Amino acid sequence: MRATLLEVRVIAPEVRHFVFEVPGVQELHFKPGQFVSLNESINSKKITRAYSIVSLPSGNRFELCLNLVHEGAFTPHLFGMQPGDSIETSAPLGFFVLRDPAKEAVFVATGTGIAPFRAMAPGYLSHPHAKQLTLIFGVRHEQTIYYRDDFEALTCRHSNFRFWPTLSRPVPSQGASSWTGRTGHVQTHLLEAIGEGRDLDVYICGLKAMVDDVRAILKGLGFDRKQIIFEKYD
Repeated sequence: MRATLLEVRVIAPEVRHFVFEVPGVQELHFKPGQFVSLNESINSKKITRAYSIVSLPSGNRFELCLNLVHEGAFTPHLFGMQPGDSIETSAPLGFFVLRDPAKEAVFVATGTGIAPFRAMAPGYLSHPHAKQLTLIFGVRHEQTIYYRDDFEALTCRHSNFRFWPTLSRPVPSQGASSWTGRTGHVQTHLLEAIGEGRDLDVYICGLKAMVDDVRAILKGLGFDRKQIIFEKYD
C-alpha cells in the first residue's frame, strides 16, 4: 500500500517530523511502539527501511521522526518529499510494544530512539492501573530534546510519570552551563530510576552501544531477560 505525505516539520537541526496517511484505509491498526517499513526504488535499486511510529493510532494516519543521514541511501529521498508525494509502506509490524502497563516501567532512549516512546508513554499512562513510569532521554544538546513539550505536558497530567532529559554535552553559557538538568549518559541515571525494586520492566531504544551497555547493567543487577525489552537503531 502507498502512504501520502500530508505534513512535514522541522523539530531540530536535520530532524523532521512526518505525517502520512494511507488513502483507502479507514483504520490503520497498530500498537504503540511498532514500526512501518518504507520502500522506494532509488537509482534503479529497491531500498527498504524500517521506522518507528511516533504517534498513537488515529484513523488512517501514522507519524515518523527521522534524522537526515547525508551519506545514506534513503533519508535524503524522504527529506526531499513534499506534501502530496507518496511512498510504498508495509502494514505496521514489530514486537517492541508494552508488555504490562500495570507494572512499573523505565524507558531509556537516546537520539531518535525516542520515537517509539512518544507513543508508548501516553499509551502506558492511559491504562487505568498504570504504575510509575520513568523516561530517561539522552541527547547531546538541549535543542535536540525531541518532543520535549509533549513529555513535559504528560508530567503535568500524570503524577506517576517522570521525564528525565539528560545532556551529554551541555552548552556553556558565559563560562558556566546554562543547563540545570541532568547531565552525562543515560547509564548514569539508570540506578536512580530503578530504585530498590526489581519487579519492573525496562524498555531500551537507541544505538547498539547504549542498548548493550544498559542490558549488561540490568543483567548484573539480577534482571531477567524477559524484563528487558529493547530495539536497536543500527
